Amino acid sequence: MFRNSSRNRFAMIAASAAAGVMLLTACNGTDTAGSTSQGAADSVAQSLNFLNGTAEQNSAQPKTGDWANAPGKPAAKPVARKWVQLSAARAGDLDPVVVNGAGFTLYRFDKDTADPSKSNCDGDCATTWPPVLVAPGGKIFIDGVDKSAVGVVKRTDGTLQVTIGGWPVYRFSKDLKPGDTNGQGVGGTWFGVTPDGQKAGVTEAPDEADADQGQAATSAVLFDDPGFADNGSQGLAGQGCKNVFRDDVASSIQAAGSLKIWTGADCTGKSKVIEGDVADLAAIGFNDDVSSVFFG
Repeated sequence: MFRNSSRNRFAMIAASAAAGVMLLTACNGTDTAGSTSQGAADSVAQSLNFLNGTAEQNSAQPKTGDWANAPGKPAAKPVARKWVQLSAARAGDLDPVVVNGAGFTLYRFDKDTADPSKSNCDGDCATTWPPVLVAPGGKIFIDGVDKSAVGVVKRTDGTLQVTIGGWPVYRFSKDLKPGDTNGQGVGGTWFGVTPDGQKAGVTEAPDEADADQGQAATSAVLFDDPGFADNGSQGLAGQGCKNVFRDDVASSIQAAGSLKIWTGADCTGKSKVIEGDVADLAAIGFNDDVSSVFFG
């Protein structure tokens, strides 16, 4: 009788201790929703190796890291690489923009957050926009990007996604060769990322930047003169590509959100994504040179 009672007592003590360890682990590593705490993410980030220069300059092994996804093949299922490279460069009309070791453009998503860093692109989204992942203890080669702007965030599946300026960064599956920028302006929420985490190639009106961020415009008014002077204007609205009625006359534009302007009809030629109003199109090289507009 005594032996059975002792065994039961010891079993209860052991179960209580195990539960205490599990509770302590949960408090230290995750919040009540099960996501990794910022402290845990910071601890993992400290295990990464940040090296100045390119992968080539640091004698990275061929067919590894960013070089594992050869040009000509779309970005596929996200893979945590032993190393990634972040280089300030020019791609298409974006200058500067960050590219990886193979020269592919990296993007940020307006529906993510930078403070705190959090990705809201999972499932099918992460197939179209593969997150840039680095393996624990991996290397991040920094080329023209300030180390203080670079970090990682732990995703819901436990992988580490690289961040710039707090923003999680991605590839675009439809960029098939180095220098492609096919993801720029998609849905009014995807933009190339600059070395400090800003949107590449986007001209924002200072007073409108906060209000319009993340919204795709569905209409716009193009004025013949700078400063929205109403000495002649024309309006456009809808979805997709719209040709202007009188091309090559606009000198300013008003829009509640982001859109892409083109020098050619049917959204061809030179293009640029703008965010909100632009009082002088000459300042961005598009004075009297807008023939079509794309509403995302």
